[in-house]
Amino acid sequence: MNMTTRRWHVSNGRGTAARVVFGVTALFALIEAIFILLNLFGANAANGFYMFVRSLAEPLALFFPGLFATGSFPIDVLLNYGLAAVFWLVVGSIIARIIA
Repeated sequence: MNMTTRRWHVSNGRGTAARVVFGVTALFALIEAIFILLNLFGANAANGFYMFVRSLAEPLALFFPGLFATGSFPIDVLLNYGLAAVFWLVVGSIIARIIA
């Protein structure tokens, strides 16, 4: 005889809120990563998609743009916006743990 045990998991709102917070900050990091890739691959700065991504990425980068000035634009973008992406992932995971 095969018996199936069903377990119903009732989630409190804190776990859901933690996932939402981390999801939003991960989205911020993804925007930064897309901006980095567009710059590294030499996307046309006059393109509408590029301008849209830049308009999202620049405010999300907070205080990181200009932090490192190596003299090479692609490396500057990689360092400065890459740090912003890592920042959002770290902050998101910390806030999500506090909430959960």
